[in-house]
Amino acid sequence: MAAKGFIKLLEIAERSRQRTVGLPADGQAVEHWSGIGFTLGGQNFLAAMGEVSEVLAVPRYTHVPGVKSWMKGIANVRGRLLPITDLLAYFNRNSDLQEHRRRLLVIDQAELFTGLVVDDVLGMQHFPVQDYAPEVPDIIPELQPYVLGAFRRGDTYWAVFSLSRLVEDPQFLQAANA
Repeated sequence: MAAKGFIKLLEIAERSRQRTVGLPADGQAVEHWSGIGFTLGGQNFLAAMGEVSEVLAVPRYTHVPGVKSWMKGIANVRGRLLPITDLLAYFNRNSDLQEHRRRLLVIDQAELFTGLVVDDVLGMQHFPVQDYAPEVPDIIPELQPYVLGAFRRGDTYWAVFSLSRLVEDPQFLQAANA
């Protein structure tokens, strides 16, 4: 009786081995980095998953007097006041897209709740970690201090944009006109 059970286990083990053909062997699995893809000024960027809490269409907002031009205004998002910043305008650039076609990355970190208007959001992107490059060719120069390298997919580089570094920058935190 025990022999029948053992033979059955061997048959199951053999079927399992046959079905794993094409799967990586132990230690050969490829590690991936995942982030939220977005575009600014025609370039592809990535934000780390933990830095973006939500993606929205740009909501209606109220302009705030006495602020810099890149600060678009304040919106009520589910009962919370959300300051809205045009990220390209912050870097003294203009978008070719109409505002209603652009998207908003919401950051909700510690004491900071803010929204960044970007040209488009391309959803979750996954890259093998070996495709990481510390240098990014042809990046908008003003964005360079916030870029932490890039991942390459074909001929396209996806720059890793540090939203944390941006929102800690004293210049970004000073939206009032002096």
